[in-house]
Amino acid sequence: MRFSKSLLIIALAGSLTACGGSDKKTVDMTDSVDEMTNQMGEMAESHQFTVQVTNLTAAQPFSPVAVIAHTDGMLWQIGEPASSALELMAEGGDNSELLASEYTLQSASAESPLPPGQQVTMVLTTGELDSLKISVATMLVNTNDAFTGLNAIDVSSLAVNESLSRTSFSYDAGTEANSEAAGTIPGPADSGEGFNEMRDDINRVAMHPGVVTQDDGLASSVLTSQYKFDNPVAQIVITRTQ
Repeated sequence: MRFSKSLLIIALAGSLTACGGSDKKTVDMTDSVDEMTNQMGEMAESHQFTVQVTNLTAAQPFSPVAVIAHTDGMLWQIGEPASSALELMAEGGDNSELLASEYTLQSASAESPLPPGQQVTMVLTTGELDSLKISVATMLVNTNDAFTGLNAIDVSSLAVNESLSRTSFSYDAGTEANSEAAGTIPGPADSGEGFNEMRDDINRVAMHPGVVTQDDGLASSVLTSQYKFDNPVAQIVITRTQ
């Protein structure tokens, strides 16, 4: 929406004239209008970013990718317990609580899982730019609780049409043991249970050690060697478009 400074001045000047306003009041009024129009312009200004995520794995689909714009907070910290929102996403692919985090300014989610070798692009639009950060999170669904993403990447200094590109590693949420057992993996390799509120692992976020699989000696694993993955597991490109 455009705000006409001249119309504001005329309207306010008319009200001052009706009240017998002085020239000094008119000058003061003009200063006030300048401040008002600047504030309105800032309120109306928006900043847009595209976030493109590519799945670099051979056989690990990603859960619907979550993208969050925020100025405070982090989605995870290495060595610290995962939040309940991160646990829900890392064990079962449900990103709803991450998207609704208390520090979320704007968020977007892919509509469906991201197959290996494919990419998806999401758009974020926000009125904030100072200290603006973007976080990305998604589960590797043929695992117990592996996930990947970017954590609070500062985009406040990106110019329009400027991009930054990052590769992301796999992380272990530490909320579910990496048993690879039948019935514990929600992806197509098993179609087992997703989120379970019981935490039976180290209860802290760490780098993921990778899957072992039945081919490498874990007889109880439902996974074969095709589900192994190496870092990096994703490429993420953030572009400011507006």
